[in-house]
Amino acid sequence: MIFRQLFDATSSTYSYLLASRRGGEALIIDPVIDRVERYVQLLRELDLKLVKAVDTHLHADHITGLGALRDRTHCITVMGERSRVDVVSMRVADGDRLQVEGLELEVLYTPGHTDDSYSFRMADRVFTGDTLLIRGTGRTDFQNGDARAQYQSLFGRLLALPEETLVFPAHDYKGDTVSTIGEERRWNPRLQVKSVDEYVELMGNLKLPNPRMMDVAVPANMKVGLHQGEVAQRGWAVTAVEALAMVGRPDVVLIDLRERAERERHGSIAGSHHVPYPGLEESTRPGGVLHALAALTGKRLLFYCAYGERSAMAVQAAQEAGLAASSHLAGGLAAWKAAGGPLTSER
Repeated sequence: MIFRQLFDATSSTYSYLLASRRGGEALIIDPVIDRVERYVQLLRELDLKLVKAVDTHLHADHITGLGALRDRTHCITVMGERSRVDVVSMRVADGDRLQVEGLELEVLYTPGHTDDSYSFRMADRVFTGDTLLIRGTGRTDFQNGDARAQYQSLFGRLLALPEETLVFPAHDYKGDTVSTIGEERRWNPRLQVKSVDEYVELMGNLKLPNPRMMDVAVPANMKVGLHQGEVAQRGWAVTAVEALAMVGRPDVVLIDLRERAERERHGSIAGSHHVPYPGLEESTRPGGVLHALAALTGKRLLFYCAYGERSAMAVQAAQEAGLAASSHLAGGLAAWKAAGGPLTSER
């Protein structure tokens, strides 16, 4: 496995790059916008294709690199379903599995630092965001933080993991890089409390100053979605109402770009072909499934995903590949549902 821990000194943020092999798919956790050039350089040096960029929560101390990485690499942006960010490509829930080639991370909802805090667990390690730090825990006094909820996230979820589980947090201010669940259980001073009430009192008396960049970072991080209006101006977008009228037409093929787990959980539009977004490039090349559908049969491709971000990138790629008869569903399945569009179960 390829594993890189990357550090942003300004915000004391750790970002994590993971891949199963050289030349394969990669995932990055908690990227910082000021470090995007370094991430792109490292991806190139390791011959990796960035498939997913993930934030553990809405950050208040730095501007996220999600949007910049999406624009540079056409990767999928991922956050938890409780996030109030305007648009990301994929929203995950507790118990979901986040996958790239050869790797799988379990999604753990661990609120408390914020109400949209998630951790991501692999077999031998867990990425805890700001929920569990090395010899500390994330503050709970803003962004709908809740010390009582954090106590449950810590003692009910994270500290229940095997003691040898490696702990990789989103921040460290002392120079530590990794810990274990067992170490934190024994030596983390904030975890030596005897009750939830004692923990709530401890966290309530920290009296910490707000992060320096909070007034800038939070508004910026709330608006990371791809500007789908640019795609619409080129005539490559259809509204949900227009899409409703297109379903069932013999000259239109609907392409669902979501992953199988998303289809199983949320359903799909009847008659859709399933072409997960990471395989789009291969599918639109000569000889690929989508190229054959569009170029050889003359059918119009209508891409859709969860919120329109993947499909907006897909239609641009299809147009660049010469598939002029292609468009995407603006706003994705969320817009389709809002317009009363029916869904079929994938279970």
